[in-house]
Amino acid sequence: MQPRGWQQAWRASVRDPRELLRLLGLDAEAAAVPEAAISAFALRVPRGFVARMRPGDPHDPLLRQVLPLADELRTVPGFGLDAVGDGAAKVARGVIHKYAGRALLVATGSCAINCRYCFRRHFPYAEETAAAGGWAAAVAAIAADPGITEVILSGGDPLSLATGKLAELTGLLREVPHVRRLRIHSRLPVVLPERVDDELLAWLRDLPWPVAVVVHANHAHEFDAPVDAAMAALRDAGASVLNQAVLLAGVNDSVDALADLCERGFEAGVLPYYLHQLDRVAGTAHFEVGDDRARAMHAALVARLPGYLVPRLVREIAGDASKRPL
Repeated sequence: MQPRGWQQAWRASVRDPRELLRLLGLDAEAAAVPEAAISAFALRVPRGFVARMRPGDPHDPLLRQVLPLADELRTVPGFGLDAVGDGAAKVARGVIHKYAGRALLVATGSCAINCRYCFRRHFPYAEETAAAGGWAAAVAAIAADPGITEVILSGGDPLSLATGKLAELTGLLREVPHVRRLRIHSRLPVVLPERVDDELLAWLRDLPWPVAVVVHANHAHEFDAPVDAAMAALRDAGASVLNQAVLLAGVNDSVDALADLCERGFEAGVLPYYLHQLDRVAGTAHFEVGDDRARAMHAALVARLPGYLVPRLVREIAGDASKRPL
């Protein structure tokens, strides 16, 4: 079987940091990329996302999200392997149940892009993926708890699965009467908009529940015409489209950058949802923005934008009953 267009684009992704830097005219910086950081967490970035980066700018906010740095190798107190308590909230293989009424399925460990700040960069995907055994254990855990009314597909990135695999999962979930909503957390419509193809859209239209697609963009420059088209197609298929971002030093830690992100996303038909404080995962400390500064920027955002364009500033604390507003 020949790979589909989105799969071809994925396979063509840049995986060598030196090639990435050369593509951006940053050959001089290539020698400084640490081998240990690459070995610990490989680089992967679609070429369409690279095309949105500014050539010649080593501080480009999109580049900073994906380029391995020596800072990742520092051991920093307070930064661990499971900052958000996924392990303690596991109720079955690949099923995480932290909050009332909602269960999260770790549908796959695959992503189209490896974000350096990823809160699951140390997650044991090989042992904890819901697809194991044809989804049986995962769906059985949801079916056994009538209090679960919403299923969240996460990962990795659930849209990295072939649409047929997604249909297999949702076919089983259709048999669970207490499931009333489906939520899909995915970065692919932003970094690999080719993924939003006719087959995926047909699957979405056929789903029996209201669907929310929560995409993930951190900077206004992540949006371009193909991304806009993907967002429009998701909406036309009946999905509500929201954005969650992470506050990241050197990427979006200014009021101007955050406002631009919210406004540019809305132009694409995407409503701001969450602005997350960094999850304190080992290897990510250089992205952290202090809480006081985060609150000050958020207050300025509230003063600058209409309420529907302001995301909620939150932090996830292991064991809490919900995201904690800051």
